[in-house]
This record gives sequence, structure tokens and C-alpha cells, in this order.
Amino acid sequence: MIVTQTRFRGALLDPTQAVPEGLLDGADQPAGRRFAVYRNNVVVSLTEALQVAFPLVYKLLGAQTFARLAGIYVRAHPPSSPLMMHYGAALPGFLETFEPLAHLGYLADCARLDLALRAAYHAADAPALAPERLQCAPEALVGMSLALHPATRIVRSRWPLYDIWRLNNEADAPKPRAVAQDVLITRPEFDPSPHLLPEGGALWLESLASGQTFGAAHDTALAAVPDFDLAQALTLALQTSALTDDKTKDD
Repeated sequence: MIVTQTRFRGALLDPTQAVPEGLLDGADQPAGRRFAVYRNNVVVSLTEALQVAFPLVYKLLGAQTFARLAGIYVRAHPPSSPLMMHYGAALPGFLETFEPLAHLGYLADCARLDLALRAAYHAADAPALAPERLQCAPEALVGMSLALHPATRIVRSRWPLYDIWRLNNEADAPKPRAVAQDVLITRPEFDPSPHLLPEGGALWLESLASGQTFGAAHDTALAAVPDFDLAQALTLALQTSALTDDKTKDD
């Protein structure tokens, strides 16, 4: 009997399924025991890949709870690519509907932050926008088009996402405040890092990324947040190398 890939994969990720009939080991003997070991090793390897990819989620849940979550996730969402750097993209959405952890409403956004940090790490290189580029006549500045650096990521959250990250990564960090927080992820050197965006800052950056001019993006942010501080948002963007010019693309 020929063992199809579909049957093999289904049994590999579901411990309740029997070893596929007709599966033999190197000695042409039934591969029951070897298959069981292999099945366990696959789940363990995928769990370890998720632990590396989602350090904040891992810290929040602890080793045992994370392992149980990962075991359920890997069976529901097996890898679609041999590149483990891409594995886990569906975890935030999975967490939003995972009833056992529904009391941790912020967990899905924490997973999004982990994903954004990983994506920033693997993003293409590009020269950061030089501050001198903005030293021009006001009318030229208003009409200027800018773009986000390829490594720049934005995570918008209704939870104190940046404070949660700090509490789990910095010594003596204060307790999270009861506020919504948007987070900017940049990679000015080798490792990406998160930064707290001022109110309206995420919308301003997203407007620039969508193709709006410098002036139009400011107007968009100001319409949504009347006290939007452009100077604060721009300073943060320049200090963290979040911007590049409009000719740079992330291929």
C-alpha cells in the first residue's frame, strides 16, 4: 500500500491517528515505533521554533502553558514553507479565538509585536533618511514624498503594548498603564527595537507609507488627533531611522 503525503502528514501532526498502514522502516519492518519518535520530534522542533519566534508570548505564558499552546497550534497550522523564519504568521489570529487564553486579551497583539520584530530583522537594508533632506523651503517640505524604511513596522494596539514589552524585557520597568499604545519597530543597526509612538504617530507614518505627501500626512493625523505633535513624531522617526526617501523599495 502506498502512503500518500496527505495521510503521512495528517498522522504526523495528529497523535490520535494510527501510523499509516504500509509505512515501513529501513529494514522493511512496520515503522510504528520509529514513526512515533519522529512524530514527537517534529512537534518538539516546531514548538522550539515558535518559542524563538515569539519571546514575549513565551515570557507571558511560561514554558508549560506555551508548550501546550504550541502543541495545539502546530497541529492546526502546520508549516507551509521549509523556512522556519516565516513560521507562526497565523498565531496572532489563532490567539484571538483561542478560548482557554481569552482572559489575556492583549496576547494576540503581543504576538503581532513579536512577528513585527522578526520581520524587521529579516527586512532589506536601505539608507535612512538624512535629516538634511528636510532642510528646504516650507512649500517643498509640504509636497515632499517619503517612505518607511524597509525594516520599519507599526503595531497598533488597544492595549498598553509597549509597556507590556518593557515590563518583560527591561529591569525595573514600571507597570503597564491602562492606555492604548502604538509601537514603532525599527532597525537602525543590527537588532530591531520597539519604540512608543506618540498619539497620532502611527497614522502619520501609515499615511506617508500610503503615498501621501508630508503635508497631507500631517493633515490626516491632525484631523484624527487634534493635538498631534508633528515635531515629536518626526524626531522619533529620524532618531530611529524609520524613514527613507521615496525611491527606496523593500524588494
